[in-house]
Amino acid sequence: MRNIAMRLMYDGTNYHGWQVQKTEITVAQTLENALAKVCGHRVKVTGCGRTDAGVHALRYCANFKTDSAIPAERLPLAVNTRLPRDISVTDAVDAPEDFNAILSCLKKEYTYKIYNSRIKDPFYADRAYFYPQRMDLERMRRAAAQFVGTHDFRAVRSVGTETKTTVRTVYWFAVEENGPTIDLRICADGFLYNMARAMAGTLLYVSEGKIEPEEIPAILERGDRRLSGPTVPPGGLYLSRIWYDGPVGEMMAGPSPGGKV
Repeated sequence: MRNIAMRLMYDGTNYHGWQVQKTEITVAQTLENALAKVCGHRVKVTGCGRTDAGVHALRYCANFKTDSAIPAERLPLAVNTRLPRDISVTDAVDAPEDFNAILSCLKKEYTYKIYNSRIKDPFYADRAYFYPQRMDLERMRRAAAQFVGTHDFRAVRSVGTETKTTVRTVYWFAVEENGPTIDLRICADGFLYNMARAMAGTLLYVSEGKIEPEEIPAILERGDRRLSGPTVPPGGLYLSRIWYDGPVGEMMAGPSPGGKV
């Protein structure tokens, strides 16, 4: 039995997140249906994380087991003909037998995009958070630096999936101007439910003067969700990078179609 790892990208606007659900259309279910037609048997995919409804992925990894003889390099073209236009498999590789897209993941980066303008742009609808107020990037950068390191992140976690621990390590939290958007890039060894969106909302509260940058450590220490900023809408959030060892890591680090990163 082969273990195939795939790299894919998707616009999550039309989906109720990644995870298969009984009554909602999800990315995983759509992908499994397409793979079943290609492989000739029922397929169960394991994804690198549970993106919420409306969240996008520039780089996502999933793996599945199959006895199909289709070469891995031919799989993307074969399955893409059976996928809707908002999901694309960009690469595939034969992975080690024990590879698991979520358990083998070393770290992830999420990017939250904010369209900061007085006038909305319909082409960014559901793809960036329209925020018409002035943004104080210097204050936001000072606050973002306070999140870096190993902390208990209960204060920026929504009630949802239970975990053994709420301690995570954040490797960087960058605030960058990227053309028409302000991009908040957060890299960590793992994320709690709505953690990235709550951290982005907290930085917006800092920009508005509702929270001082130097208050972040105390907020994390107290672990009270009510002290941090709001959970911003999902349409601005993208899973942007993922890290693995071995051949899957090489696949995930490769260039993206159309020059996207």
